[in-house]
Amino acid sequence: MVYNWSGIIQQWLFPPTCLLCGAHATTGKDLCAGCERTLPFIRSSCVCCALPLAISGHGVCGECLGHPPAFDSATAPLRYREPVRHMIQALKFHRRYPHARLLGGLLAESLSERSDLPDWLIPVPLHPDRFRARGFNPSAEIAREVGRRLQLPLETRSAMRTRATASQVGLSAVDRVRNVRRAFAVKPSFHARHVALIDDVMTTGSTVGELAKALRAAGAERIEVWVCARATLAPPDPG
Repeated sequence: MVYNWSGIIQQWLFPPTCLLCGAHATTGKDLCAGCERTLPFIRSSCVCCALPLAISGHGVCGECLGHPPAFDSATAPLRYREPVRHMIQALKFHRRYPHARLLGGLLAESLSERSDLPDWLIPVPLHPDRFRARGFNPSAEIAREVGRRLQLPLETRSAMRTRATASQVGLSAVDRVRNVRRAFAVKPSFHARHVALIDDVMTTGSTVGELAKALRAAGAERIEVWVCARATLAPPDPG
């Protein structure tokens, strides 16, 4: 018998309790059934950038038709609104590691029926200065849970953030592109053909797009983006 020791240890350190209401979780994740029903799941989205669509099914939005992104596809199970925003900010700014387990689990669950899985999972890297200040990379914590559930290897050394860019929060779409331009580099040892980039939230896709360009130049043939939540530059919807 093979034991999943990482999963057993996580369950022991952080027993399943609903992170939203504190009730005992019986769903197999840190979320009770009632709170799970309140989550803002995306039912239909653009296959290229994961933007929620008003029509049913999965098509291509007008922006991607006119200006395809640097990556091949994107997946986001949730909208970036409450309580998802609370969970992501609790992870990023308060080191609430159980939130990474929940968010990564929800992302993995949305991909569980996929058969064409990537060779590597690559979390969007932080600049060393930001990593030292924060002490951890939230995207890597989410990616670790996704990799554990989907049995995919995590690669954290091939891609590097070479410029200490300013926060993207509050910037326009044009300024977001300028802010992250040539911010990433990829080591010559990189050799994967199919990768998935992991991040917590995608708004315009400028950050993952710039990383995708660097990976494409390094030889990646298929690049997907997997994020927990999709946001827009419009004012946040409290509902």
